Formats: sequence, structure tokens, C-alpha cells
Amino acid sequence: MRAVTNFLLVLVAMAGCARGPEVAIVAPDGAVRAVVKVELADTPATREIGLMYRRELAADAGMLFVFPTPLAASFWMKNTPLALDMIFADATGRVIGLVEKAEPFSERAVGVEGLSKYVLEVSAGTAARIGVRPGDRLDFRGFMPGARE
Repeated sequence: MRAVTNFLLVLVAMAGCARGPEVAIVAPDGAVRAVVKVELADTPATREIGLMYRRELAADAGMLFVFPTPLAASFWMKNTPLALDMIFADATGRVIGLVEKAEPFSERAVGVEGLSKYVLEVSAGTAARIGVRPGDRLDFRGFMPGARE
């Protein structure tokens, strides 16, 4: 019986790992607004490319940009055919600002005031649909975010 229990525990652990990294967006009262499956942009090369050239992004998917240190982050949409919402968070994961419905292919830099360690990009309209606002928190699930330089 113990062997069966151990085997089941291993299967559950493997299933959790197979999900991949996720970011929960949590309101100040602890309510989870949404869980987003993320690709990590945690190297200079992956941050440079981001979601450029992508034509589709699932409603529950996004890309998490991770910077080595907090900075005044700004983004452009050059070569990006998708309209995106950008959720900027400080080193503690607290949301400090949003850019909603960033215009596809725009070369205009957009950002928020303050220093960001993380920026979560999701499909345009997601932030409004789930009610994201400054003061919310990004909760990292299945990974510890760190920039790989």
C-alpha cells in the first residue's frame, strides 16, 4: 500500500510540473482574479524578442518579463501584430501600473511610472475583463522568477 501511495504522490508532483509556470493575479483581499500560463522572458535575447511576430495568444496565456534589477521599463510593439495589455510590477510582485490595449506595430515606447522588476503581457482587454488594478499582486506558481543574464 505504501508503494502505491508513493507512486501516486510522484504522479501528482509530475502533473504539477507538467503545467509549467503560472502567474496568479491576486487582489489585495486575497481573491484570485486570474491565473495565466506564462512563457518567461528572462534573458536579454528573450526579452528583446518578447511576443514579436506572434499572431495568436490564448486567453489564459501570457509572457512574463523578468529583469535582473528593477528599472523604469518601457516597451514598444514593433513587429508585434497582437494588441496587448502590460501589467507592471515591482520587486515584491505588487502591480504598480498598467498599459492597456497597446497598439500593434507601434514604435512608441509605453510604460508606467516607477521601477518594475516584472512585466506581464496578456491579450488586450484581459486587464479590464479580470479587473486588474494597481495594488494587486503577482503570485508566481511552479517557478521562482529570476533573470538569467
